[in-house]
Amino acid sequence: MQRAIVVGLIGSGIQQSLTPAMHEREGAAHGIAYAYRLIDLDVLGLSSAALPDLLLAAERMGLDGLNITYPCKQTVIPLLDELSEDARNLGAVNTVVLRDRRRIGHNTDWWGFAEAFKRELPGAPVGRVVLLGAGGAGSAVAHALLTLGARRLVIVEPDRTKAADLTSSLEKRFGQGRAAVGIADQALADADGIVNATPIGMAKHPGMPVDAALIRATHWVADVIYFPLETELLRQARAIGCRTMGGGGMAVFQAVRAFELFSGRVADPDRMQRHFLDLCAARRGVGPTERRPAWPRCSTSTAASSSS
Repeated sequence: MQRAIVVGLIGSGIQQSLTPAMHEREGAAHGIAYAYRLIDLDVLGLSSAALPDLLLAAERMGLDGLNITYPCKQTVIPLLDELSEDARNLGAVNTVVLRDRRRIGHNTDWWGFAEAFKRELPGAPVGRVVLLGAGGAGSAVAHALLTLGARRLVIVEPDRTKAADLTSSLEKRFGQGRAAVGIADQALADADGIVNATPIGMAKHPGMPVDAALIRATHWVADVIYFPLETELLRQARAIGCRTMGGGGMAVFQAVRAFELFSGRVADPDRMQRHFLDLCAARRGVGPTERRPAWPRCSTSTAASSSS
């Protein structure tokens, strides 16, 4: 009988996260005793400066791993013993496997975004895409978009140094001219699509990451946030006829890969999608007949379809 698996999520304002329930339900489907705990910096009155102590505590308590979210995806890196190629290239970690007294950082976010994009926005043009945010999530989304064939990615970020660093990293991997730093009003004028990878729009950071007047019906609009499922950005975009994509798909597919890293089992993406939709429906208080399908059925397992 396989021993119990215990993991956690470190982040700020994560009480509404559906990740614990997704992991635990998938674990149950495999017959695994699987426990997933929230380590909310806000609830604990801590900042990312507490990461060294939290990682040490996780190791001492025998946790198998940790998911890492805002605002710790980049600050956790110096505390790790090893990085996967994806995590090293992206400069951001969302999954830490604790094994044999070693801390191994991975990034499953980029693959999660790419899988969701292919299913929810099939055929969407990616000639010129505007990315809002150059943090940990932005780095993953940028990698995903260029992997998906975006010819030109314009990064809009208040911290110009952070934006320039991300641009330089992307051009080293994907080629000169594929990424650039820009200003929202100029960049959106001839963009095919927009992705919000900032925390603006989260339940604890309400609002719009960009002026709604800059959004056109010809844009497709994506958001990495999934609580709430429909951010103000997506609501405004949908109202004028844009194709939109919420953060739910990315949340599911990054969890698929993270579950595999923690458990050593192959996750069922379709089952985890159903878990997510059930959890969202329960939160909204709706019945099964009112649930709206979010994604087409996956045709391959993550092991077969992964490009990482």
